[in-house]
Amino acid sequence: MTRNLLLNMTANGSLGRDGENLFVVSRGEGPYVEDADGSRYIDGLSGLYCCQLGYSYAEEFATAAAEQLRELCFSPLWSASAHPTAIELAERLAGIAPMDVEHTFFSSGGAEAVESAWKIARKYHTLRGEPRRTKAISRRGAYHGLTIGALSLTDDPALTEPFGPPAIETVFVSNTSRVGQPSEFADDAVFTRHLLAELEGAIVAEGPETIAMLIVEPVQNRGGCITPPDGYWPGLRALADRYGFLLVADEVITAFGRLGEWFGGDRYDARPDIVTVAKGLTAGYAPMGATLVGAQVAEVINRPGAVLNHGYTFSGHPLSAALALRSLHIFERDRVLDNVRDLQDHLGKRMADLGPLPIVGDVRGAGFFYALELVGDAEDGGFSDAARNALVGDLIPRRLREAGLLARVYNRAAPLLQIAPPLVSDRELLDRIADIIAETLDEASHAIAR
Repeated sequence: MTRNLLLNMTANGSLGRDGENLFVVSRGEGPYVEDADGSRYIDGLSGLYCCQLGYSYAEEFATAAAEQLRELCFSPLWSASAHPTAIELAERLAGIAPMDVEHTFFSSGGAEAVESAWKIARKYHTLRGEPRRTKAISRRGAYHGLTIGALSLTDDPALTEPFGPPAIETVFVSNTSRVGQPSEFADDAVFTRHLLAELEGAIVAEGPETIAMLIVEPVQNRGGCITPPDGYWPGLRALADRYGFLLVADEVITAFGRLGEWFGGDRYDARPDIVTVAKGLTAGYAPMGATLVGAQVAEVINRPGAVLNHGYTFSGHPLSAALALRSLHIFERDRVLDNVRDLQDHLGKRMADLGPLPIVGDVRGAGFFYALELVGDAEDGGFSDAARNALVGDLIPRRLREAGLLARVYNRAAPLLQIAPPLVSDRELLDRIADIIAETLDEASHAIAR
């Protein structure tokens, strides 16, 4: 069954020749998916943070796709050529993007959007007479994609080391997790000052004239929905302005309603120069990414005679662009952002209520995006190998699925349980998700106690 298919991020050789260990999703409806055996599950991860609208709009998207394909199936955004659907989508994105971010470079996914951000940043600095700006700054534990350039910005040795030296020289600074931090960092002002001082120290140590960009997620996915303290994003903006590098908001996961806003950074007063998006842009109905570029940057790279010598064959594909426009239309018509805003406090409370469970060390997140950091049986709060394999590697993901919930359970670094439900989920469904997690983690807590 799987002899011809190589899966992403998977030990393919462990699936068995006939795919006996493969989970096959065959259809979706509303916030649910069904497997090949007909069992139904709450899609608690929105596919892979993509299916913001769940699976109930298939007919509407199919109609939009058919209309576009009858009109024009393909035309490249290449060498002074464009098509109406990409033009319309770029205009639509300019209308909802953060302040002064008015231009769009399309791609096929998030990693390509990040690669494009890097190339645009380099082009910008070179055109301004600063070709020495060849370094990036990212954050510890961050994930920004698996293409060779985006991988350079990703802090995970298991992903980076097999492929040799990074293509981009990257400096990593602390993320905004407070787990294990001194008690005084519970004060946002104190924590923000500490983080910004560390970042500024790294900038000065590397040489400000060598830094091209800083890339940051509004809420860091890898490591478990790590939210920023108050004042953090305005502080990043101030440092970018002071030292002349570009501030890039990686919104591949957090854009399009995940945090209750069109762009997650809007929740934290972010004012980036460049924004990368993908996933929720088309609500999962087609592959698409985009790099949104601020007016100050576009003014430089669009100078007469300057060539943006970068591109992708399927950049701004007519079908993907049409489905992105349909998704944005549904968001507004069905008041999807209002649904997240109305229910985010309730979901946050249900998640916080899980905090007292013995296996839960921390609860964090925002909007419809939450993680529980798990603690185990070791004296330092970690897991013995036996407990990690038994609970995080087996019992927790198995019990969640048996109860009808698909969630993400990390069995690496800090063990985590993460949810990112479809943005059309109602209060009853969110309660059911929280109940399943509570029952599962209560069983896991008792297993640790034994």
